[in-house]
Amino acid sequence: MNNLPADGHGEVFKREYRTIFISDIHLGTPGCQAGLLLDFLKNTECKTLYLIGDVVDGWRLKRRWYWPQAHNDVVQKLLRKARKGTKVVFVPGNHDEFAREYDGMVFGDIQVLNSAEHTTAAGKTMLIIHGDEFDGVVRYHKWLAHLGSWAYDMTVVVNGWVNFIRRKIGLPYWSLSAFLKHRVKEAVKFITNFEETVARHAADRGFDAVICGHIHHPAMKEIEGVLYLNDGDWVETGSCVVEDFDGTLHVLKWRLNDAHEILHSWAAQGARSTA
Repeated sequence: MNNLPADGHGEVFKREYRTIFISDIHLGTPGCQAGLLLDFLKNTECKTLYLIGDVVDGWRLKRRWYWPQAHNDVVQKLLRKARKGTKVVFVPGNHDEFAREYDGMVFGDIQVLNSAEHTTAAGKTMLIIHGDEFDGVVRYHKWLAHLGSWAYDMTVVVNGWVNFIRRKIGLPYWSLSAFLKHRVKEAVKFITNFEETVARHAADRGFDAVICGHIHHPAMKEIEGVLYLNDGDWVETGSCVVEDFDGTLHVLKWRLNDAHEILHSWAAQGARSTA
């Protein structure tokens, strides 16, 4: 566990990164951990911030409007960062696909791109996509994807009650959805196939690495010579990917009060795990 440094008066300094990649915030849903994300945004700074899809959950908002003040605070914080000089790039996902028709346009100092490219400080080229185009259910059976989204929302609600009880009896946070993903054979198979397909797509286009979101499963691994990264989500895991000023990449899991936990790291000279 790594804590943010403080001065002699207990003031916490902001942690600075070259680049931050976040996705799957799902603003507009009860499961969104807006408070946790806001804490992360307040305690970090970066030169470039990529929002890699499903920032706003248009599917959920169409069914029922849900927009508490904390969600508005996140939007305002992102806009404020853009106004103050952070380069903010928004790559829409399937839940906020309404923004894809604005590819190449700029709103409130935030650029919209359906896919983006990034070069790390170490000179590695990265493809940035949300990843839903490699999900056959989303691509070919949208009605089933909507049904799955509803089922996922219900899982998040149940998870909330479970963790309310766990907090009362002094137990740490536990993710029901993550548990199911790791225990259900077909879910594990889907994640593996998704990762391999995304990595292969990046390799075919000549990139050294690819970063995406969509499946809410933070990861960093070498697949057939390509570095595959998934920056997780802000519903279950509170995770993201960050780049240091030397080009080192980390998958972080953010926690209130105790800063962050490094799940995986990758440096230009080779892969290494610190999980």
